[in-house]
Amino acid sequence: MTSTSYLPILELIRGTTRESIHFGAIAVVDSHANLVASYSDPQTTTFLRSTSKPLQALALIEYDGHRHWGLTPKEIAIICASHAGTDAHIATVSGIQARIGITEDDLLCGTHYPLDKPTARAMRSRGEKPTPNHHNCSGKHTGMLALARLLNLPMKDYINPDHPIQKRILQTFSEMCDLESDDVALGTDGCSAPNFAVPMQNAALGLARLCDPHNLPAKRAKACRVITNAIISHPEMISGPGRFDTRLIEVGAGSIIVKGGAEGYMGLGIMPEALASNTPGMGVTIKISDGDAKGRARPAVALEVLRQLGALSSSQLEALSEFGPRHSIKNQREIIVGEMLPIFSLNIR
Repeated sequence: MTSTSYLPILELIRGTTRESIHFGAIAVVDSHANLVASYSDPQTTTFLRSTSKPLQALALIEYDGHRHWGLTPKEIAIICASHAGTDAHIATVSGIQARIGITEDDLLCGTHYPLDKPTARAMRSRGEKPTPNHHNCSGKHTGMLALARLLNLPMKDYINPDHPIQKRILQTFSEMCDLESDDVALGTDGCSAPNFAVPMQNAALGLARLCDPHNLPAKRAKACRVITNAIISHPEMISGPGRFDTRLIEVGAGSIIVKGGAEGYMGLGIMPEALASNTPGMGVTIKISDGDAKGRARPAVALEVLRQLGALSSSQLEALSEFGPRHSIKNQREIIVGEMLPIFSLNIR
């Protein structure tokens, strides 16, 4: 990956002077594998990080794990999630674990305080330490263990890339992205599970097929619909109260799914006919090259992409205006001192 893989995508103006700038790349692909639009190089290869979670969950659903374990749509959603660790999230993950016969001690994701600030504050005030279920990836790990138990495979070291369930997950992911497994670069995610680096165009195709699996084998297509229906019906599980992923799915009202990832990655799925009658589903991948540590660039860029594609109405954009695509910058006295705004135009094919 070189610096030429990215172009200026979002800037911050203080007064009348550009103070800082984010660089990035975008790929928009439909479920027929057509590159619909892009910005910078759509072949930029980088890790999806948590954006891959809905695709990682697909193997469990395709093996009918949701039926075997009696998983509800809410529970399926949290397996695809980077949840904020609220009491509702912990209860949902714990419920899955009780049903499949494991505990949070079986998870190999590590621990951190909840991403939900009120919950974290309350825990600290009680002197309570976080446990593995508070980790934002505990749903994903619980889903991986559910697949291992379903297939009567060892639970020990289930995150090893050579473990049979990880090989199944990788195979499913690579097929969705129209790649051979050997073409997917592997890395270790923050939660210690394997993660995947692929060209952004291929990752966008995987998301497009997830949302519009019309040309996939029947069993896989059904599994895709189970996942997208779960995400759309339970956006509160995907991230958390007031967080961008949850809010966009809520406001999208059945037309859009979204899954953010670490280090500046984000994936969007646009459902069939969301743009117009007879339009196919689409996948969008976004990468902010500096990692977007403050989390301000991805939501703003995502909303601008959706605006340029015509995927959100003016009222929907207004409902999400706290995230962008452009908004005022205020100082500690709530005085407006500048503006953040996207500076890209999609190259629409």
